Amino acid sequence: MGGPPRSQMIHLHNTLGNKLEEFKPIKPGHVSMYHCGPTVYGEQHIGNLSMFVFTDILRRTMEYDGLEVKQVINFTDFGHLSSDADEGEDKMTKGLKQEGLSPTIENMKKMGEKYAQLFLEDIVKLNIEIHNTNFPYASNYIAQQIELIKTLEEKGFAYQTSDGLYFDISKYPEYGKLGHVNTNDNSNESRVGLNSEKRNPRDFALWKFNPDVGWLSPWGQGFPGWHIECSAMIITILGPQIDIHTGGIEHIAVHHNNEMAQSESATGISPFSKFWLHRAHLQINDSKIAKSEGNVVYLSEIIEKNISPLALRYFFLGSHYKTSTNFTWEALTSAENAYRKLKEFFATLPQDGRINDKYKKEFKETIENDLNTPEALAVVWKLVKDDSLSFADKRATLLDFDRVLGLKLDENEYEIKDIPEEIQKLLKEREEARNSKDFKKSDELRDQIKAKGFGLKDTEEGQKLNKIN
Repeated sequence: MGGPPRSQMIHLHNTLGNKLEEFKPIKPGHVSMYHCGPTVYGEQHIGNLSMFVFTDILRRTMEYDGLEVKQVINFTDFGHLSSDADEGEDKMTKGLKQEGLSPTIENMKKMGEKYAQLFLEDIVKLNIEIHNTNFPYASNYIAQQIELIKTLEEKGFAYQTSDGLYFDISKYPEYGKLGHVNTNDNSNESRVGLNSEKRNPRDFALWKFNPDVGWLSPWGQGFPGWHIECSAMIITILGPQIDIHTGGIEHIAVHHNNEMAQSESATGISPFSKFWLHRAHLQINDSKIAKSEGNVVYLSEIIEKNISPLALRYFFLGSHYKTSTNFTWEALTSAENAYRKLKEFFATLPQDGRINDKYKKEFKETIENDLNTPEALAVVWKLVKDDSLSFADKRATLLDFDRVLGLKLDENEYEIKDIPEEIQKLLKEREEARNSKDFKKSDELRDQIKAKGFGLKDTEEGQKLNKIN
């Protein structure tokens, strides 16, 4: 009753301006979000997947506050060159070579669909929400990309060289405002390019000529630049201005500044996205993830070790999204033990409790403070250890928190494999008491089992036992 909308309580660190800002959606009650998705030329490693656990927490936080979210996660299935400066080998072409396929549009699409499906299967295993989510393939929006480039050319933002059409950043004075990029610093040549025909080393490709593979356009056969893909899909699906755009920190200097420049130049609407959020890198054993050096881990490997994907999710939540996280198998095992303990505790809790207002307020304050998941988990464990709360209220409150955390607390996949003989005897006695409707004895036996460190839950399949200490 009264007071500001819940959305006004969310604060996010906006890369545009580099400060914590109160989030207010463009359209009251609705949030539009775009997340830079994978280039689908291979299986996505856990560093890539960590990005989408972060965006899932963002989405769930918005929905926790009663906002309706529409989001886009794109699939790049052509045109992402090995260098952000529009140079080097196309990553999809590289993937085709590895699979022994010729570099054709048809093969790119086929391979893209294969690895996009694998990505979708992985994020579902991580309990990442996908309802009201559009997953567009860049290759299905070629016409829209060509139209956007034509608009930029007509407005005087584009010029042609021998290898393609480029965006002239001198015509966009605010270039580099995202992340405060120094446009005069061209020391990192691999990022800004060495094409001598460019007017400025930071000018970027809108269309690249290629006589062998690609699509026809007013400028010749080839394919759109990587950056224009995202702009065209966002404008087509979500509109000329969105609430939130996310990506990894590696996207700030080049890809996202390019997106912003071409989008605002084409539409005349600024800012292109009101908020820009970026996730820090995941490292493995204190080193950068590198497939070429074998320093890479996939979700499939974690599952092969009989570790729940949601234990990996719990591990990700243990670090703030703006903090670089170091993955080790020891750290994951520690996270799994904590996650298992939480799930097994939850499985012992009775239903019909009420959400505790004090803990809900504390949880909301942490998660609405720039998605502070480590502090949110601290609130969870504080609640678990609070003897002043009833077990039923603990269950109801934890379930409420799980709307954001997405840990599937009410689905316990952990089973006790070696049940002590003494406990087996008590379970059998309790089953007999339940069958004879002696519920008093049944409850007494439950208490005896719990006193010995085991939780019990009655299901349609029978009694489910969990270790609680």
